[in-house]
Amino acid sequence: MKSLVRMMSGTVLFLLCGCVEEGNLRESPVNPRSAHPSQLLTQVIWEAFRAFQGTTPLYASRMLVLTDTESVHQYYKWSHGEFAFEALRNVQKMQEESLRFGEAVYMALAHFFRAYYFLHTTLSFGDIPYKEALRGEIDGIDRPVYDTQKEVFAGILAELEEADRILTEIPDADLQGDIIYNGDTNKWRRLINAFRLKTLLMLSLRVTDACPDVPACFAAIATSAPLLRSPDDNGQLVFLDRTGNRYPEFNASRYNSGIYVDSTFVRLLQDHEDPRLFVFCAPTKAAREAGKEVDDFSAYEGGDPAAPYDLVNAKAAQGRVSKVNDRYYLNPTAEPLLILGFAEQQFILAEAAVRGWIKGDAANLYASGIHAAFRFYATYASGQADYLGEEATDDYLLHPLHKFESIPSEEGRIEAIIIQKYFQSFLQGKWTPFFDHLRTGYPVFRCPDGVNVPCRWIYPLTEYQTNAENLSAALLRQFVGVDEIHRPTWLWHP
Repeated sequence: MKSLVRMMSGTVLFLLCGCVEEGNLRESPVNPRSAHPSQLLTQVIWEAFRAFQGTTPLYASRMLVLTDTESVHQYYKWSHGEFAFEALRNVQKMQEESLRFGEAVYMALAHFFRAYYFLHTTLSFGDIPYKEALRGEIDGIDRPVYDTQKEVFAGILAELEEADRILTEIPDADLQGDIIYNGDTNKWRRLINAFRLKTLLMLSLRVTDACPDVPACFAAIATSAPLLRSPDDNGQLVFLDRTGNRYPEFNASRYNSGIYVDSTFVRLLQDHEDPRLFVFCAPTKAAREAGKEVDDFSAYEGGDPAAPYDLVNAKAAQGRVSKVNDRYYLNPTAEPLLILGFAEQQFILAEAAVRGWIKGDAANLYASGIHAAFRFYATYASGQADYLGEEATDDYLLHPLHKFESIPSEEGRIEAIIIQKYFQSFLQGKWTPFFDHLRTGYPVFRCPDGVNVPCRWIYPLTEYQTNAENLSAALLRQFVGVDEIHRPTWLWHP
């Protein structure tokens, strides 16, 4: 037990600026105060892999449009967001129980899921409570102070490093309740290290102002830590055709009424002659009536995300807007949900190579990411594998737009990588495509006249009601006291 306490001490103290050198349970446990951490792990995984998912981020990321009402995310009219603290409470309980039972392996995964939720929260708001967050029951801190976004990133990276270190020291630990890797801690290490790279890449605009040294830490992980080796290592939640275990979009009735595909997404896929268009989308009614085949790129058309929704609805009523491919809402096991997969990891590494952070071959990494993305859909898109096999992938990479070596500029190569990340994130990437847009400007998001893409959400109403003093201090520090969606946080500040 003393060894376990020592193993946890770095994170319990929340050292925020140290450089990083190198089941079937689907319900909350009846009595979480006495649950073994394995029971809590199953629930934590189930919640985390489904978190921030669904159609909402796809309106903001220009993949879907809504035609039967106005989506505040499509028109960038959002206001207050919510911290991810409710989900984090289950993670915290798993931490507590891992200490009580002396099972360090669960503490390692708790660090990972803390990092996952805190990363999304700071990307969404800026400065947030971190060191003192969720310490009300333990220390009586019910009004936590806000840490700077820079400190939060350093803390997240420290937690991920600690997670990897713990798993390194106990490679044969007995991990129960794992519905992702069936107890394979080596694969969890690979996922955690890939997530470390993802977190570091988010700091690409702050390489001279972040702690730790971003390029150096990225290179150390990329060259010495175990990473995902193939799509077989994907961090993915597989669904089953049984009550409580089905794909979350299954039987979602709105796909048959107001949800259509965004013209941004359709046109990019058409411009790239990308056969994943046939996997993501359905031909328009007008195209079907004209006898066009599923693999005819001209059979697809999207709705204008900047137009009033009633105008898009009128166009849809004429049969001239594509819906989402019906496999997403008719197949109870459609495809696994990824928290991070091999394809995304390869695109992250490719971008780092372009930026000069690592010495890898960016072209090979880019091609590897595309092969992995195609393989994912060839595996899970029932009846559509012919469009996405190895031969189709090789042909795709011969297209002039995808010949990475022929792209003359660094900026052009980064754009090409981000577009490929964008394609593979349909109903998978959560908010990553939106944050990548804020970070790189790609892909370009069409906006209504006079509207700009927001940088963040307004802080939760509950913070105004219960933690106003600390919130006010954070607002003064960041935005001269103004809580507004177009105020860039430290991460995005020019």
